[in-house]
Amino acid sequence: MVDHVNPGLPDRLLAAGARRTRALAARARLNTQRLAAYRPRSELVLPVTDVPRAAVPAVDAHNHLGRWLTGGRTWLAPDVPALLARMDELNLAAVVNLDGLPGAELEANLDRYDRAHPGRFATFAHVDWSLLVQGPRGVAAMVAQVEAAARAGAAGIKVWKDLGLVQRDASGALVGPDDDRLSDVFDAAGAHGLPVLVHIGDPPAFFRPVDRFNERLEELRLHPDWSWYGKGLPTHRQLQDAFERLVAAHPGTTFIGAHVAGWAENLQWVSDVLDRLPNLVVDTGARLAELGRQPRTAAAFVRRHADRVLWGSDSFPFEPDAVSRWFRVLESADEAFDYGPVADQGRWTVSGLDLGADVLAAVYAGNARRVIPALG
Repeated sequence: MVDHVNPGLPDRLLAAGARRTRALAARARLNTQRLAAYRPRSELVLPVTDVPRAAVPAVDAHNHLGRWLTGGRTWLAPDVPALLARMDELNLAAVVNLDGLPGAELEANLDRYDRAHPGRFATFAHVDWSLLVQGPRGVAAMVAQVEAAARAGAAGIKVWKDLGLVQRDASGALVGPDDDRLSDVFDAAGAHGLPVLVHIGDPPAFFRPVDRFNERLEELRLHPDWSWYGKGLPTHRQLQDAFERLVAAHPGTTFIGAHVAGWAENLQWVSDVLDRLPNLVVDTGARLAELGRQPRTAAAFVRRHADRVLWGSDSFPFEPDAVSRWFRVLESADEAFDYGPVADQGRWTVSGLDLGADVLAAVYAGNARRVIPALG
């Protein structure tokens, strides 16, 4: 019996093989190309809402105007009249300045901003946590710094992430924010009516391996010193738990959890902590990208805690375009737009939360004025 062979089959097999070979070659080329310069442009055609000014006179509850982040060299707002003009253009009634280092630097910030322009600025003071190496004498000195800040007219106390990740005691042990030896410092802040803004840790991705699974890989490759992974430090979750213990241990002190209490990627956790701790509020500083990529969840979170969320841009040096991007995210229903000129945190877009007028009034200003008495 003679087999009947389809004469076109070999040609089709050859063609399919050739296509597969070309596909494999193309994939190999793609795998060897660097994607750092890849900036895809969306083809979506969607409404664009221009929101150049905040809906109500707003308080930027998280910003930096001093010399702390320049190593004491230059002011982040070198021209204060120009800053005030930009604030007026954006409908910003006031800005919270978090750069009041102890002593002469606090006085310089207060002179330059708060005292020279009453009602427009509110400077938070720092505490020198390294004094803990001196034992009880050092703790007393830190309490004295809080008391001096209150007398000088500081609007609050700023705690940075070095408490939990960098500062060590005389034995070399890492000092966490919930360390019992610091209790008197936080109680002193509460006794003097000074809210305590705490920057706990960093985004969770900064505690993960810097590999192909890390959603902020490009950012960490650009700033390798931002990674805390593999350095024998607390995990992100351990720092979050320490922050919760700190707030719970001092019910007479108002705490502001900076950067959405350090976990904008897990709003359920933040919501639960807000439910448990009535002396806690949160600010939004530098978390536009995280909130905007989960607009429905973020909007529900803000509405549920409308009296506990303070808007803050953390845009420094002060950049009007970066500040006004917040207005579009909070006020509009726009979808899938860039959160900045470059996707420098992660490769995603953001969408508007479309918050109502009452919620916006509280988040933009009402909550900050209630929580930070110096704002009035």
